Amino acid sequence: MTQAPTPTADTLRRLVRALLKEGADTAAGPEVRPVAEGGEHSTWWVGTRHVLRLAPDREASARQRREVRLRDLVRPHVPVAVPVSVAHGEWAPGLTYTLDTRITGGTAGGHDVSAVGEDDLAGLLTGLREVPARQAEALGVPRTAPRSLEALRRMAVHSAERLGKADEFDAARMSQLTPPAAAQLAAQPGTAVLVHHDLKAEHLVVSADGRVRGVLDWTDAAIADPAEDIAGLALAVGSPAAVRAATLAGYGARPCLRGLWLARCDSVIRLADRLEGRDDSPLPLLRSQLRHAWEAILLERVTEFREEGKGGDEAP
Repeated sequence: MTQAPTPTADTLRRLVRALLKEGADTAAGPEVRPVAEGGEHSTWWVGTRHVLRLAPDREASARQRREVRLRDLVRPHVPVAVPVSVAHGEWAPGLTYTLDTRITGGTAGGHDVSAVGEDDLAGLLTGLREVPARQAEALGVPRTAPRSLEALRRMAVHSAERLGKADEFDAARMSQLTPPAAAQLAAQPGTAVLVHHDLKAEHLVVSADGRVRGVLDWTDAAIADPAEDIAGLALAVGSPAAVRAATLAGYGARPCLRGLWLARCDSVIRLADRLEGRDDSPLPLLRSQLRHAWEAILLERVTEFREEGKGGDEAP
């Protein structure tokens, strides 16, 4: 296998000067510095207005080409900003880049999402459901089958036991999801929509007042189970906010609860994998996701209140 080239500072400066007219008139061009938070792309701030993303291999390059077209399809349907590619091409043979507009704001990890921000998330979920699936598939967006919640539950039960021994989690909490409940929350046929499929905190641009201003990195988008995006929001902003946003978007109890339990199982499995050396994600991030996913939603709080009452008939 051919080793992919590593972009150097000179490579980046030459590329940026060629792309930005204001940089071509100076010796140095705009400042180029790496983005601390990243994914599979090499990501760089370019001045104050742009972001340069370099795909590291041919598979990522194919997804990045698709992403540029998909964002144009999604943009008219959603109320939040989607980055615009002002230039795209190849930075090395067969390896792509995109120079995107920068969306101003922090991340969901740095700012809490307000009630109005939850409306923004509801608009995002609503808009994604309205994107014509056939048009997305024509761009190369894949269609993926829903995950088995029962299989995920079994994995999470074992992971919870390991976390319990490490004093990271109360394994008994997994008993809330029984096999019959997991079966009831199976994905329903014909419900697949366009999903972002990676709504992690670092991909949600949030302003200081709690508004969700934009959504980044659409390379993992798929025609898939809408509960996956509800699960992503539960990990990123907390289960109550995620379920409220999904409810405002018109999703019923089944997809909301399915998304909640996908997030809870994922958070337990990922943290256990990290503690056992099978995952290199930052521990603080995984612990934060675990806390967010296991926040009680309103239905659970009502249930707890009923259980604490003197008799079932006295409960609201």
